[in-house]
Amino acid sequence: MGNSEALQNYKDRRAKMLQAGGESGVQKQHEKGKLTARERISTFLDDSTFIESNAFATVRTKEFGMDTKRFPGDGVVAGSGKVNGRQVFLSSQDFTVLGGSLGEMHAFKIASAQELALQNGVPFVSINDSGGARIQEGVLSLEGYARIFKNNTLSSGVIPQISVILGPCAGGAVYSPAITDFIFMVDNVSHMYITGPAVIKAVTGEDISHEELGGPLPHCGKSGVAHFRFTSEEECFEALKRLLSYLPSNNRELPPVVDTGDPADRKNDGLFSILPEDAKRPYDVKDIIAEVYDKDSFLEVHADYAKNIVVGFAKLAGRTVGIMANQPKFLAASLDIDSSDKAARFLRFCDAFNVPITTLVDVPGYLPGIAQEHGGIIRHGAKLLYAIAEANVPKIAVILRKAYGGSMIAMSSKTLGYDRTLAWPTAEIAVMGAEGAANIIFRKDIDEAEDKAAKRAEKIEEFRENFMNPYIAAELGIIDDVIDPAYTRIELIRALELHSRKREEKPAKKHGNIPL
Repeated sequence: MGNSEALQNYKDRRAKMLQAGGESGVQKQHEKGKLTARERISTFLDDSTFIESNAFATVRTKEFGMDTKRFPGDGVVAGSGKVNGRQVFLSSQDFTVLGGSLGEMHAFKIASAQELALQNGVPFVSINDSGGARIQEGVLSLEGYARIFKNNTLSSGVIPQISVILGPCAGGAVYSPAITDFIFMVDNVSHMYITGPAVIKAVTGEDISHEELGGPLPHCGKSGVAHFRFTSEEECFEALKRLLSYLPSNNRELPPVVDTGDPADRKNDGLFSILPEDAKRPYDVKDIIAEVYDKDSFLEVHADYAKNIVVGFAKLAGRTVGIMANQPKFLAASLDIDSSDKAARFLRFCDAFNVPITTLVDVPGYLPGIAQEHGGIIRHGAKLLYAIAEANVPKIAVILRKAYGGSMIAMSSKTLGYDRTLAWPTAEIAVMGAEGAANIIFRKDIDEAEDKAAKRAEKIEEFRENFMNPYIAAELGIIDDVIDPAYTRIELIRALELHSRKREEKPAKKHGNIPL
C-alpha cells in the first residue's frame, strides 16, 4: 500500500470511528433530548484538550452475529482532557453503538482510563449511557464490570470519582456509580435501577414508569443514591465543572485556593437577627451559610435528600471547606437515619481529600420513634460519630442554639475530635432540653407544689438559666469560646488558619470497621 493509499485508509477508518452508530443513531439520540458521547466530552472539557485512548479498539467476539457488528471504539469514548486548565480522565458511553452495552473491549477502555487517572493522580469522570451488559459476550461482560468496580474501589479516597448518568444505567452497571463519590442526573434523561419496570411488573405485579422508578427525583429525594439533579445536560456539566473547582486532584494535594473578593475581616452584623427570639421557632440555616461564607460560594450536596441536615462545599477567605449544618426547617433539625448517612458519607469524602470541616449546630437530638429504632438509628447514627472521630482534617464547630445529648457529641464535641468549638450566647448545651430535664430532676418539687404547672415552668426556666447556658460548658473546657455572632465569619477563618498545619497520628491498622 502506497503512502497516499495508507493515508486515505486512515482517513476512512477514522471517519468510521468518529461516526460511531451512524447518522440515524445520532438523530435518535438528539430526538430524546440527549447529546452524543463526543458532544458531551466537547461540552465538558476545555476546547482542543481531549486526548483519546484506544480509539480503534473493537469487539473480538464473533458469536451471535457479533462478527458483523465491529464498531471502532466499541461504544465508548475514553481519554483525558482539561477542565478549567486542570487534567481529568474520563469515559463517555455511546448509546448509538449497540445501545452503549458493555462488552470486553468496552470495559477495557473504561478500566484503562481509570487506571491512568489513578497513576496520574487526577479525577476520573464516568459518563454513563448504557443498556447494561452485552449479553452476546457473556461472562466477559461480567468480568469487565468486575475490573471497573475494583478500580473504583482502589481509587476511592485517592482521586475524586464522579459519575454522570445521562441515559439508562441498569443492572450491574449501577454499582460503579454507587462506589464513586458523586452522582449527577438529569430530569427525563437519567435512569438508574437494578431491575426495570417490565421485570418488576412481571415479578411483583407493581406498575411503575422508568422516571418514577429510577429517575433523578426518586434517587435524589428518596433513595439518596444521587447527589445532584438538573434540567439539562448543559446545566449538569456546568455544575460538574464547578464541583471540580472546589476539589484537589488527589488525596496528597490541598484544595485550590482562589481569590473570591470577599474580605476575610468582613463582619456579619445582621446575622444574629436570623435567629428567632423563640427557641422553638424554625429558620433557614442556609441564610446563615450565605452570610458567613464567601459570597455565592456555597455548593450544596444532596440538596433534596434528608433535608434536616445541610451539607456542601463553600469558600472561606478563598479556601475550600465542607459544611455540615442542622436545618431547623425540617424535623426540627433532629438527626435521623438518612441524615446520619448523608452527613457521614460527606464528612468521609472531605477527610479523604483534605477539606476542612465546619459545622453549624442547632440540634435537639436523634429523632425518636419506632420506625427509627427498628430501622437501625443506633447503627446509622454511629456512622456520623465514627466519621467525625476518624477524620484528621481541621474540624470547627459553631453552636448557634440547641446542642443536646448524643447529637451534641456528633456535631460539636471536642472530645470526639473537633479541634475548636465556639458558641453563640444563645447556645443551650445539655444532655436534653430544659423541659425533659426539669421534669426528671425537679420531679419531687413539682409533684409537691399546689400549682404544678407554675412550678414546672419555674423549674424549667431555672434549669435553662443555670445549667444550659454556654458559659457552663466554657468553664468546663467543653467549648473554647463564646463569641459575638457578628464575628462568626472572622472566628471561623481564624480557627482554620490556627489549625491549617494540623497533624494527627492514629493507631496503626489496616482499616477500621465503620458500622455500615
